[in-house]
Amino acid sequence: MLTNGTEFDTLREWDGDNVLHPWENSAGVRDRSRTFVENAKGIYVYAEDGKRLLDGPGGMWCVQVGYGRQDLAQAMADQAMQLGYYSAFNNSNSAAAQLAHEIAQRTPGDLNTVFFTTGGSTAVDSALRFIHYRNNVLGQPNKKKVISRQKAYHGSTYLAATMSGKERDKGWMDVAHDLVHFLPDVNPYRRDLNLSIEQFLDEKVADLEAAIVDLGADNVAAFIAEPILSSGGVIVPPAGYHQRCLEVCHKHDVLYISDEVVTGFGRLGHWFASEEVFGIVPDIITCAKGMTSGYVPMGAAIIADHLVQDIVDAGQDATFSNGYTYSGHPVSAAAGLKNIQIFEDENILDHVREVTPHFQARLHALRDMPIVGDTRGMGLVGCVECVADENSPNPLALDHAVGARIDARCQELGLLVRPIVNMCVFSPPLIITKGQIDEMFDLLEQGISLATEDLRREGLWQAS
Repeated sequence: MLTNGTEFDTLREWDGDNVLHPWENSAGVRDRSRTFVENAKGIYVYAEDGKRLLDGPGGMWCVQVGYGRQDLAQAMADQAMQLGYYSAFNNSNSAAAQLAHEIAQRTPGDLNTVFFTTGGSTAVDSALRFIHYRNNVLGQPNKKKVISRQKAYHGSTYLAATMSGKERDKGWMDVAHDLVHFLPDVNPYRRDLNLSIEQFLDEKVADLEAAIVDLGADNVAAFIAEPILSSGGVIVPPAGYHQRCLEVCHKHDVLYISDEVVTGFGRLGHWFASEEVFGIVPDIITCAKGMTSGYVPMGAAIIADHLVQDIVDAGQDATFSNGYTYSGHPVSAAAGLKNIQIFEDENILDHVREVTPHFQARLHALRDMPIVGDTRGMGLVGCVECVADENSPNPLALDHAVGARIDARCQELGLLVRPIVNMCVFSPPLIITKGQIDEMFDLLEQGISLATEDLRREGLWQAS
């Protein structure tokens, strides 16, 4: 393996020449300046030059139990030596069967049927394909439309991307417009200030019911919703939103998909957030990311037993023609099982609930900074939204300038953030301590201050 500085110059050339990175802008396709992250331990990652960086995003919302867990790596290695692969199409495997059982013990209601996938996008894709399949089997071939929200993110496969409402991801990509209907933004920070939170909530619930009625309940298959709209900017809907939306859905025979790819496996202090935090038992839960703490790819669509029974009772000879070469991969399943064991042995869910008030207090204290417009979050996930100059001739460009400068300044200081235009998003490993929370937010505050001064000097921002 290449390790010294000269060899990393070669690696950067290979990276620029041979790797197309996710979400790559065309102007950066041949970029040779990326930081290489080569080692990690606990909540920290280490760049190729040895610089230590506190991992604010927790990888990609996923490294729940932290980096460098020898016990988790050993479980994967043991399984790989015993059985590195099997095909789930015609056989089964004890690791996958045990993981499915352990997941079912932790889900709400009768969500006991686990369909394993390769990640969050394929979990959402599979959930939607199952719903369409079920409606075909039940003689409802027109009941296919799915309702989603602006700012929602559900994945990057074609079908999952179709359901995603982040406008900036759609500029140059095609989606199946006929399969989805988007409701307006549910972010309370962006509401009409003449509306109270209660009135805003009423409006958002009314949006959903009006859409079902207008589209025709016979044409609407499902409503898909993240408990917290994570990649859209950690948008926390008003209290009671999910409960009331579920009631509307079931009133009109519309299924409810809770996309817990981010919130599942401890992010809010519970195995799943749907019932424990938001008071709902959905028809399907999708999950990924934290189910293996990011050590190996895996996802799942967890389907309510009554939906499966509907298909059995229909008496059709109907195949659910959906699956993946790596469905129920035994090494991934072994990682998932060890991940659950670590959660329980180390009381990680209790720890999250214990440190959450401190995390949220430090997050919201940043509202006092002049460039910060809003802070929001729950559990160990948060967002700092900075305010662009609304009088700027190009406010979107200014938004990008804000995010880029904060990102750069924080990395100089030893903190990785996830910049989303003018927002900084955090979802650190769940093992983070109160002292490390202070370290993270101290660095973020310094980074925002330095970035603000940069913008002032360049004449791009001034306090209103």
